[in-house]
Amino acid sequence: MDLVDPFGRTIRDLRISVTDRCNFRCTYCMPAEGMQWLPRSEVLSFEEIERLARIFVERYEVDGIRLTGGEPTVRAHLPVLVEKLSHLRVPATSSSAFAGRKPDLALTTNGATFRLVAHDLRSAGLDRVNISLDTLHADRFLQMTRRDELTRVLDGIEAAKEAGFSPVKINAVVERGSNDDEVVDLARFGRERGVEVRFIEFMPLDAEGGWDRSKVVSQDEIVAAIDAVFPLEPVPARGAAPADRWRYLDGGGLVGVVPTVTKAFCGDCDRVRLTADGQFRTCLFETREFDLRALLRDGASDDDLAAEIERAVGTKWAGHQINQVNFIRPKRSMSQIGG
Repeated sequence: MDLVDPFGRTIRDLRISVTDRCNFRCTYCMPAEGMQWLPRSEVLSFEEIERLARIFVERYEVDGIRLTGGEPTVRAHLPVLVEKLSHLRVPATSSSAFAGRKPDLALTTNGATFRLVAHDLRSAGLDRVNISLDTLHADRFLQMTRRDELTRVLDGIEAAKEAGFSPVKINAVVERGSNDDEVVDLARFGRERGVEVRFIEFMPLDAEGGWDRSKVVSQDEIVAAIDAVFPLEPVPARGAAPADRWRYLDGGGLVGVVPTVTKAFCGDCDRVRLTADGQFRTCLFETREFDLRALLRDGASDDDLAAEIERAVGTKWAGHQINQVNFIRPKRSMSQIGG
């Protein structure tokens, strides 16, 4: 059966955070010091994640799962979880393109340790990978991530390609005054390396609460900057995917922009989220959470869990309201929610 929210949107995409921990301290995501990590006992086990994912896939025909963090590769034995999820099957009767097959399995990572697990993740059944890269300058990378790891991230991108992931996508958060002068350079990097760069508008989910709308570089500005150097043409509508995409007219590949702030795509949203500690969220910017971990550990049946999932999805709002005066920041930062 389909899992449909009050606005007629069918849920097809589940984002699962496997840890709140990270080996970076990106300025738009985490404070430099003082993060209070979840005790291990509060983090969902692989078996608990698999059980919840099975309900979403087999009962509600969810056909896309993305693993996030924190930094998911710091979770020990991550390929074991991927293998468990790769055994799930979307019902053969589903209208999904994945009917009768495993769901599309993806991962978002900062790439610094990806070479260590790339081949194992691919062998376990991971289909796609997105690697974060906000700058190509080592000094700026250190300033933005508070870690001197640019060389290892670039190597992680190569490792993803070598392991057979295709396309490899690069996530670049653009913040005015920090890296907005690198938009064209990052686009060029994608063209030369054969990877698809996806620029992301700066969102109000930084841990220190310093987000300012004036720091947002809009989709229109990003596309105009690239088009002036590498002419573009739009790719047909994205559907429920978060990124608008453009094709280089000279055949140099694709580039995308996720316009969360200036051109919100809430009307097509098909995503829900599970935090590392088992809280179910219907929107990245949601202020309410539904405690599935408590139900799991109190002996709830699959029907009980499904009922709570349906109750939560029944509260999914029309949009995140970032551009409205009544917008309320989530209490958790991006690293605690999951990207």
